[in-house]
Amino acid sequence: MTVAPSESLTFECETGNYHTFCPISCVAWLYQKIEDSFFLVIGTKTCGYFLQNAMGVMIFAEPRYAMAELEEADISAQLNDYEELKRLCLQIKRDRNPSVIVWIGTCTTEIIKTDLEGLAPKLEADLGVPIVVARANGLDYAFTQGEDTVLAAMVQRCPEKVEKEEEKQERNAIQKLLNFGKQKEEVVAEEAEYANHPPLVLFGSLPDPVVTQLTLELKKQGVKVSGWLPSKRYTELPAIAEGDYACGVNPFLSRTATAFMRRRKTKLIGAPFPIGPDGTRAWIEKICSVFGIEPVGLEEREAQIWASLEDYIQLIRGKSVFFMGDNLLEISLARFLIRCGMTCQEIGIPYLDKRYQGPELALLEKTCHEMGVPLPKIIEKPDNYNQLQRIHEVRPDLVITGMAHANPLEARGISTKWSVEFTFAQIHGFTNARDILELVTRPMRRNNSMKDLGWDRLVKEEAQV
Repeated sequence: MTVAPSESLTFECETGNYHTFCPISCVAWLYQKIEDSFFLVIGTKTCGYFLQNAMGVMIFAEPRYAMAELEEADISAQLNDYEELKRLCLQIKRDRNPSVIVWIGTCTTEIIKTDLEGLAPKLEADLGVPIVVARANGLDYAFTQGEDTVLAAMVQRCPEKVEKEEEKQERNAIQKLLNFGKQKEEVVAEEAEYANHPPLVLFGSLPDPVVTQLTLELKKQGVKVSGWLPSKRYTELPAIAEGDYACGVNPFLSRTATAFMRRRKTKLIGAPFPIGPDGTRAWIEKICSVFGIEPVGLEEREAQIWASLEDYIQLIRGKSVFFMGDNLLEISLARFLIRCGMTCQEIGIPYLDKRYQGPELALLEKTCHEMGVPLPKIIEKPDNYNQLQRIHEVRPDLVITGMAHANPLEARGISTKWSVEFTFAQIHGFTNARDILELVTRPMRRNNSMKDLGWDRLVKEEAQV
């Protein structure tokens, strides 16, 4: 039974195809985040060309990634996979001496059934260097899900936490108090500045300044972050024990969340994602509620941020936005923009895990009701041709899209913003909400400047010619 759009969110799935970048592009930000790593992408020359274009030419710094290019002899199984990979990894160890080598499988390794998971343990023992295998092929994964596969593989490499018997007893006592809903003051804190609670690991690759910001925001509420996945160094992966808590910061990490729960027996905190002041507050409040902590000052903090954004919000209030779908950040961004006063006709998204994004979907629905705007239709794996027809019909003020459709839409007089820019920008936390609006309003500010100069009339005349 289909619920009316005015009452609840509606979901559709169209082509079943991904219209996104290749997920091996995750190497672009992960090799910079994990400073002692080396990424080896195993694929064809096409993969190498893509990486070169996606990451640019590194003139002043040698990047910590490389291509293992498969030739015809490799693909026809004439060569020994193990010996070839061993030769490459020995060279990497000799030249770069990384703490971990990450093998990134591509479409080609998937199609020819290269047993990377079978080869890695033997080679790891021979080399004495950890080898993590992650499949980031475009057949199964969308753009940002490459990071998801890498982090899910690294969950298994997080060290086991060894607890002393007295620590275990204290931990059980804390959990009992939490279960009974008693206040933290009843528990003797390990550190005076924190409320005592079970260990919390946050997962998602964020720039170091954003990691610091979110960690400090939680610290203000008495929540101590035990570690981040990924960490700055592979040798500093957070220790995990059964019963610890984990919480994600990005919507595209559903496999990592599953790995935490199923393979390491941690408890997942399902929360909206810390994107925008509203999402950040909801994220902190949910973590606090799980640990029985009463958050302090969040309402005032959020109101202060909204007030500082008013100059940007005035540009977009009452305007419409349309998401074609690219990086799986669409629902969080749509929710934030609706809170800013925009309306959203459609949210296209390559892949949607309703369990992992459940709290975010609930916050989106709540936001639409509170702002008095229609609920957007959510289209999973949208058909780009059909989407273009719908864009032509509804004429949104802004379309957030992949780069392939930006210029054609601009030529038809529709303002666009590349979705990939939100992937690489700092958009998490209270203070970075301004960066989101800086990106969103840039096309509108550009259009206003063109009107002031009279260029918009010239552009229209050239388009007619």
